[in-house]
Amino acid sequence: MSSKIESVLGPQRGGGRLLAVSDLHVGIADNRPLADRLHPSSDEDWLIVAGDVAEQAEEIERALELLAGRFAHVVWTPGNHELWTVDMDPVRLRGRARYEHLVQVCRELGVTTPEDPYPRWQGADGPVAVAPVFLLYDYSFRVPGTATKEESLARAHEAGVVCTDEYLLHPDPYPTRDDWCRARVALTEERLAAHDPDVPLVIAGHWPLLREPTSVMWYPEFAQWCGTELTADWHRRFNVAAVVYGHLHIPRTTWHDGVRFEEVSIGYPREWRKRGHPRGLLRQILPYEGRPEAGGSGAS
Repeated sequence: MSSKIESVLGPQRGGGRLLAVSDLHVGIADNRPLADRLHPSSDEDWLIVAGDVAEQAEEIERALELLAGRFAHVVWTPGNHELWTVDMDPVRLRGRARYEHLVQVCRELGVTTPEDPYPRWQGADGPVAVAPVFLLYDYSFRVPGTATKEESLARAHEAGVVCTDEYLLHPDPYPTRDDWCRARVALTEERLAAHDPDVPLVIAGHWPLLREPTSVMWYPEFAQWCGTELTADWHRRFNVAAVVYGHLHIPRTTWHDGVRFEEVSIGYPREWRKRGHPRGLLRQILPYEGRPEAGGSGAS
């Protein structure tokens, strides 16, 4: 582990912000200038990058190197696009080997990954542990009315709504992506359970921990590639200050059981050109400047 990662585990001065972004997709020409516009407002700002930086390993490394040179610390977790094995990428690794290659790239840049100790960001109210999680999905967010993964996938194929993961995201050495997901969930759950419960967590992953955020998607068939029911109670079981995720390309804030969930994606040009960036390119996670919710679910 690099000395930079080790250095963020101790006390900090607490003058900066904890920011987040996801789904930069810098492999798309019109998205590259957006990544170049990401800047801290102070030398102490941290940045969470919650997946889908790009598809090619070199582009992922270049973008993370840029951000690591600007922010006091960067925390990364992969999305599905980083894990694709695409024809134009000289890095031909598949599945877990590809993920481990990207983890090593991040460590050389001083970027925290899901394989590293949770760094502690120091705010005015005390430390918060930033927990990047890599979980994938297990097809348990099934199409309504279907009882099995096979039925749900068949409905998606009939509707013409099929995630590219089915062709480019290889689970090697696991038999299936859902097997890989279950292994990641078990590993991550063990780490979260061992974490000091007196230090609040910001859980940051690419896929949402809950199915509820997918309810507003135009194509409900796509939800099966968006997470797992195995994590549905994590925001209640653990001392969670906020949950950060992306993948849906629906940037917003929702509240579930009194816990704030932040979808922080940039998305594709056709999406951000239509909706703009009304809350900026970077989302401030902490200090939180919005209105706390007492409980239940809501969106803004």
